[in-house]
Amino acid sequence: MPEFKIQHLTKYTYESAVRDSANQIILFPIKDDYQEVIKHELKITGDPAVDIHIDYYGNEVGSFTHTEAHTRLEICSKIWVSTKHRLYPMDDMFADQQWNDLLRLRYQVQYIDFLRHEYFAGLPEMQQIVEAQKQPNETPYQAALRYCKYVYDNFEYIKGVTTVETTLDEIWKLKAGVCQDFAHILMEMLRVVNIPARYVSGYICTNMRGEGATHAWAEAYIPNYGWLGLDPTNNIIANENHVRLAVGRNFSDCSPVKGVYKGAGEHTLEVVVTVGNDDDVLADYGFKEQDASSDYVPTIKPAKQAIKNSYREYLDIIQQQQQQQQ
Repeated sequence: MPEFKIQHLTKYTYESAVRDSANQIILFPIKDDYQEVIKHELKITGDPAVDIHIDYYGNEVGSFTHTEAHTRLEICSKIWVSTKHRLYPMDDMFADQQWNDLLRLRYQVQYIDFLRHEYFAGLPEMQQIVEAQKQPNETPYQAALRYCKYVYDNFEYIKGVTTVETTLDEIWKLKAGVCQDFAHILMEMLRVVNIPARYVSGYICTNMRGEGATHAWAEAYIPNYGWLGLDPTNNIIANENHVRLAVGRNFSDCSPVKGVYKGAGEHTLEVVVTVGNDDDVLADYGFKEQDASSDYVPTIKPAKQAIKNSYREYLDIIQQQQQQQQ
């Protein structure tokens, strides 16, 4: 039973002093039969009270307000969590029966949100691809694995070419992005064939794509099994090396930190995630105990440099290459 120690540091730095910073955090790991939270420490600049509630999708959500004037805001979450391996689906039911079972879910409230796909310009092309890849007597489990592999094979993992605001049309046209983009595309493909699919945010605790930051993947609902985690960024089934924070319809439902503030000027955001196993000691890049409410400026381990291309710059490069080949 693996045990992981994870530190997630979020740091906002403002050009000038701001106040009344109201924030929502989803940094509380899911607790179920396959994931146990041993310990959780949370430190926030100004030590505000954090109100916690359970949202519609069953996630623990924290809310706090830092009212005093400040030029930076740090949120440091440290968790100790153990995970268990989950058995894969037996997949021994007739395929037709499983697809019929999925059709009946269209009218059940708990699945409606996870079957409603987003309408975007590339949807007809996606539907054609999905239709062309259908295999006779294929089960939902087999189809889900194949679509996961399709995203992995046909989309390039490149940091910096997309943001959280990048649309599905842009991702579909670019055929590149990061884990959240891969998850969104896979979810749409699954929903096209009436497999309920939901977004998962969390951490990957092994040396794969997505390490060193928050990670994202999808879950597909498989008849007589339940939710199966699929990581299209790495083309694997998400299991004991994936620590889950939240589930929802998309990234917006699961964003680890988001908020608003009063004040002028821009801000910069730095996020550092470090993961250690049971024998490791995490380096402390965030608060020191005596500095939690002082003017302490922590030393932050710089994140790996992302590729500087914007979405538009990268798209221009691809178009130039295509023109040269004509």
